[in-house]
Amino acid sequence: MPRLSNPLIDRHSPDRRPRRAAYALPTLFTAGNIFLGYLSILRSFHGAILAARGDAGAAEQFEIAAKAIGFAVLLDGLDGMIARLTHTTSDFGREMDSLADVITFGMAPAVLAFAWGVQFVGNGLVQQYAHQLKQAGYLVAFLFLLCGAARLARFNVQKNPIPKNPGRPNRKYFVGLPIPGAAGTVAATVYAFYGEPVDYWPIAVAWLGVLALLGFLMVSTWRYYSFKGLSLRQPRTPLIVIVVGGLVFAIWNYGHVVLPIMAVVYVGSGIAIRAGGVVRRHVLRRRVGAPPHAPEHQVG
Repeated sequence: MPRLSNPLIDRHSPDRRPRRAAYALPTLFTAGNIFLGYLSILRSFHGAILAARGDAGAAEQFEIAAKAIGFAVLLDGLDGMIARLTHTTSDFGREMDSLADVITFGMAPAVLAFAWGVQFVGNGLVQQYAHQLKQAGYLVAFLFLLCGAARLARFNVQKNPIPKNPGRPNRKYFVGLPIPGAAGTVAATVYAFYGEPVDYWPIAVAWLGVLALLGFLMVSTWRYYSFKGLSLRQPRTPLIVIVVGGLVFAIWNYGHVVLPIMAVVYVGSGIAIRAGGVVRRHVLRRRVGAPPHAPEHQVG
């Protein structure tokens, strides 16, 4: 006997169960995410082989690896947005997305970060110290991957995570730097250098410091703005359309400058918010005359 639909349920209502084919759409984006991570790893290996031979084509391979991670960040955002719009979120999709993120935003940027920023360091550095720097590069790149995996595991097990410095209750925030943001920062940095591998040791040391900072921010409990609150169904003002259009134009024509700036602004926003909260609490203590050991008040 054919199943009759309930005419009282509106077709746009969240109570209306979506078709089975709709569940495949977010999964396709997740599969594309995994492919881009796989492509980035292969290109990083190829770039490392060419750089070892002294081939100038190594920079192109590293740049393609960075672009693959950048496009994966875009697909990751579309994946979740489509799942929410079509009401096709599921436990399977959540686990699949986490596994994809470990590959694309954990393993791929860790391989790229080491191959591009540490492996070919030698200028102005004796062989012994160059070897020690590479060993440190292995460790820091691994810690970046480990912190990213821990960040994803914490995100999966927490039902309603609250950052250490909670903001406005009507806004959504990430607890710690999201792993796509950390991976995007790695990709944007490599892209800003046009994929030319680092061979000067001070730059490599600074690069390892950046990777260590990104790893720390991922496992921290600091507040980062979440764009999940944005909805495509709500009407937008012409100003927002102009801003978005101008941003797309700037990325397309000046991506080597605009993308690193965007990455630095987003990564730095969590640091700035945390520092601002510490300063405000200190000022509040001085105003009320509270002793230094008094319990802290959470100020957003």
